[in-house]
Amino acid sequence: MAKLKQLESFVSVVARGSLTAAALAEGVAPAIMGRRLDALEERLGVKLLVRTTRRITLTHEGSAFLEDCQRLLADLANAEASVSAGGVKASGHLRITAPAGFGRRHVAPLVAKFREQHADVTITLNLGDRVVDLAGEGFDCAVRVGDLPDSSLVSVRLADNRRLCVATPRYLQLHGTPRHPGELAKFDCLTLSSEASQTRGWAFRVPRNAQGRQREGVLADAQVDGDSEIIHLKPGGPLDCSDGQVLHDWCLAGYGIAWRSTWEVESEIAAGRLVAVLEDFAAPANGIYAVFPQRKHLPLRVRLWIDFLKHHYSQPEFWRQ
Repeated sequence: MAKLKQLESFVSVVARGSLTAAALAEGVAPAIMGRRLDALEERLGVKLLVRTTRRITLTHEGSAFLEDCQRLLADLANAEASVSAGGVKASGHLRITAPAGFGRRHVAPLVAKFREQHADVTITLNLGDRVVDLAGEGFDCAVRVGDLPDSSLVSVRLADNRRLCVATPRYLQLHGTPRHPGELAKFDCLTLSSEASQTRGWAFRVPRNAQGRQREGVLADAQVDGDSEIIHLKPGGPLDCSDGQVLHDWCLAGYGIAWRSTWEVESEIAAGRLVAVLEDFAAPANGIYAVFPQRKHLPLRVRLWIDFLKHHYSQPEFWRQ
């Protein structure tokens, strides 16, 4: 029990930004929270937090340990809820947010299906590309694609998401197929023009010290990853746009090669309308996550929604529909 309290206190202090705020939320003295953290660090033999009179900062070890603690506490809360709920019906209002493009295609249809199964739950779905402050704006859950910079939130990985180069069979028949990322400079590449998106370019994994990867001067940077390295290219082309859906439509119309997420193009690939190229050089997948604020007791409606997403997103056929 003492170990669990230490973990809970650690997560609470990080989420609230101070010993005092965490102690107030639990109804104990700040000194008690401090002793729990001291005991946790002594038991682990590492420094998790750098504490000053003005702020608390996570160490590198603390950041890694925080993610494990959040996952462990969330799993424990879900396990307890699955037993104690005992068939209690979900009810109340569920507020969800998701990126606009992904949300229209892969969240909105599931919201309607979820509502069919849980008639006592009302739902608000917010779609937009702004990163919403969940706790500050009163949202129960966010669906997010890609890296998660906010460590004060709890996340559940729902599925993998890869980025692929795609083109129509007709375009490849007319212009040929690139065999290496360095050859993209010879093709019509459909790129995002927004300065806020894809600033590092298109990512590929290539063998370390691979020959030809800098040809045409399209290499933006590189990062070592075991026996290979992740390179970021900035190909050009006759068309660019700040809207990803427009790039998707241009690609389907045969105007060039686009770098798109599998959630956006997998159904077209399965139907033969698009063909993936340079798959051997695809960068490691990032994730699709359900994200929610740290809470002692997760409402049943939120837990059921996350389980509902996980069930559908884990099925390959879902993405090919």
